[in-house]
Amino acid sequence: MTTIPDRTANRTLTPGLPARLSLTPKTTLAGRLDGAWWPRSRDLATELPPLADALEGRWGRITRVLVNPGHWPVVPHKVAVTGHVLHVGWFTEQDPDKIIVLSYVTGRCDLLVVPPEAEPASAARLMTAAAVPGSLLTADSLMSGEAATGRRMREARSSEDAWESEGGAAPAPRSHPAAQPVVGARMIPLPGYMRVTTWRP
Repeated sequence: MTTIPDRTANRTLTPGLPARLSLTPKTTLAGRLDGAWWPRSRDLATELPPLADALEGRWGRITRVLVNPGHWPVVPHKVAVTGHVLHVGWFTEQDPDKIIVLSYVTGRCDLLVVPPEAEPASAARLMTAAAVPGSLLTADSLMSGEAATGRRMREARSSEDAWESEGGAAPAPRSHPAAQPVVGARMIPLPGYMRVTTWRP
């Protein structure tokens, strides 16, 4: 009989980097999300312990998390965190950009998961938007909106780069029509307004 050791349960916890979180302020306004989490990798066994530690002070002992396996290569059943074992479940129907956190004290909390590879500016926008009290935006809608923003910004940068690569010079200013003599132009006074010039060939 082959025995597979449970490396998760016997794992020695080593202090890592703190979790990057943005949580909604304590308020009576209930929104679709309770904040955002920006993990540094897609390794749940590494990322969940600092998340649980960071949330424990506000939400009490974290007992279980639920994820969509689409964004996580490996979903362990249990992860050792400070003082206890955290149970991990998954549902393919769950929004892939969200993690559900359960605790004895608070109950359920939903966090937007900012992709680990996100640029800092993009992550900052997402984390700020997810922590707005009473917001009705879902994780999916926030990610879709940020994707559109990212596309617009890349297109703007591309246009600017092209402009600079072509010399970055604005076209020579054209002389104003009023500075040239025009045959047949006449001024029409309008009461109470500035005069408007009409051009007739």
